[in-house]
Order: sequence, then C-alpha cells, then structure tokens
Amino acid sequence: MSFNESLGLALLNRKALFERLHEEGTTAYRLFHGISEGRPGLAIDRYGSTVLIQTFREPLDADELGAIEARLRADLKFEFSLAYHPRGEKPAALRTPDPGETLCQEFGLKFLFRAHHSGMDPWLFLDLRAGRRFLRQKVAGKTVLNLFSYTCSIGLTAAAARASEVLNVDFSKTNLEIGRKNAQLNSVPETIFHTLEEDCLPVMRQLAGLEAGGRKNKRLKYKKLNRRQFDCVILDPPAWSKGSFGAVDVEGDYPSLFKPAVLATKPGGWVMATHHVPTVDFDSWVETLKKCAAKAGRPIQSVQRISPEEDFPSFDGNPPLKIAVCEV
Repeated sequence: MSFNESLGLALLNRKALFERLHEEGTTAYRLFHGISEGRPGLAIDRYGSTVLIQTFREPLDADELGAIEARLRADLKFEFSLAYHPRGEKPAALRTPDPGETLCQEFGLKFLFRAHHSGMDPWLFLDLRAGRRFLRQKVAGKTVLNLFSYTCSIGLTAAAARASEVLNVDFSKTNLEIGRKNAQLNSVPETIFHTLEEDCLPVMRQLAGLEAGGRKNKRLKYKKLNRRQFDCVILDPPAWSKGSFGAVDVEGDYPSLFKPAVLATKPGGWVMATHHVPTVDFDSWVETLKKCAAKAGRPIQSVQRISPEEDFPSFDGNPPLKIAVCEV
C-alpha cells in the first residue's frame, strides 16, 4: 500500500471518531499516527484551524509535503493552515510559514495553539486526552496537584470539571503563562486555578513531608512549602530531564517520583501516573509502582489502565503513552 493510500485509509477509519469528537466540542486530534499506520516517524495532527505535520526521523522534501497537503485538502471537510515541524536528528531545509497563534477545543474548552514557537512540543498533548476525559468524571469537589504541568491542560480540565482547587507546578514561566491564558479564556476563577513556577522535585518532596533536595542540595534556593495532601495527584514527568535538584529518569528510577506523589495523596485518593518510554511494559511498570507504594507504607488498592483513544492506534497493544490511575 502506498503512503497516499495509507493516509486516506487512516482518515476514513477515523470518520466516526471525528463525528463523536465534534459533537463533544473537540477540534484537536491525530489524523495520522505513522508508527502504526504505515509511516514510522511521521505524525499529522489537527489543532483547530491548523494542521501540524511532524517528522521525528527523515525530514520531508517539498514533493512529499505537497502530496500530503493535496490529500488532506481533498479529504478534510474544513479549512486549515498547514504547518510542518521537522524534529529528527537530520537537518531539514524545508519550512512552512508560521500560521500564528490560534485556538483549538477539547470537550468545549478553549486551548491556545501555535505550531512554531520556542519549544519543541505542541502546547496540547493529544494522546493525553484519554486521561483528561477520565478526570472530567472524577474531580468535582476534589483538590488536584498537577506535577510537571507543562501548559496546564490537565489542570484546566480539572478546574473546568469543578475541582475545588488545582495547583499546577512547572519550572517554565512561559508554559505556566500559557496555562493561565487558557484558564482566562475559559473563565476559570483564579481562586481555583493556581500555578507555581518551581522545580517539581523539591515541591513534591516537601508536600510529601520529605527533605526537599537531599544533603547535596541544601544550599539551593526553592520555595518553602508545608506538608500537604491532595485528593488527586497527576504525575506526568518527561522521559528524561536534568535540573539543579537531580535528574528525572522515568525508565531508570520512577520510584523516586512516585513515592513523594503517593505520600502527597490523601488516603482514599489516587495518583494518575504516566510513562512515555515506548519500550517499557505496562504490567512491569505497575509492579514497580506497587512495590514502591507498599515500601512507602501506602499500598495501592487498585489500578485502572487508561489507553489513548482511537486516533492513536497501537499495533502491539502497548502504546508509547502509558497511564495508570492508582488508588492509595
């Protein structure tokens, strides 16, 4: 099957899904998931009036990009601007004009979107929609701690679903500012939606009642916080990052993140934990979480797996994004 045929089939297979999402007020979803649909290293997403093409390996040339655009314009039933973002190791000379800042929607909520900006990742992670859908049904009247919040999409979803309080924590001022703008766009009260610009490691450790940064980091400056527990804790770390308080390494040492998240959760509450490394097995990861929680004196009572929705098909049943809701 040619790539043009694979793209056409992917769009056809999503027709019923698109209709359901549109009825829910959602205009942000994946159009083509290359790793499972015939072109590894290529992803095509809709964000409102922008269609974003990303390559993670070989960049596209002008003819390839033109062929993709022609197919999309023939099959899609809405007007759009096209943006191409090459992210692979090899440099790409091909660039598209910046469509500028626009809006997309998810479950009727408005989210700012810009295809070309100072960072690498889109401001809204589409595969995490399944987790945000879960939250909409669970957080009314609850307090929520959103760790590694990025642009606060989960926090906004929780606040709009009538959580009593949401604390979004991220080290990036720019990301949090986007989150605050999204909250304003959706008329979310500032009394509910809070942001904290800080490294998540000392924050989560202090909330858990642990030493903020270990002996080596006693001289580092960080915001002092009292121990506190939340009804719901969102733990959505990057696969790898390194800061003043140590490294975030989800494949090598997830328990160092999960333990304080569990201790910062009220008894009977739950942690929504994510893992983004494709090669990690879900069941093995959950066993690690169970051992960690038991050792911390807060054993996991139940685990619910949440898989990405139909626009992120998996050829082996083990999608790159793994989400586990752990009741503690």
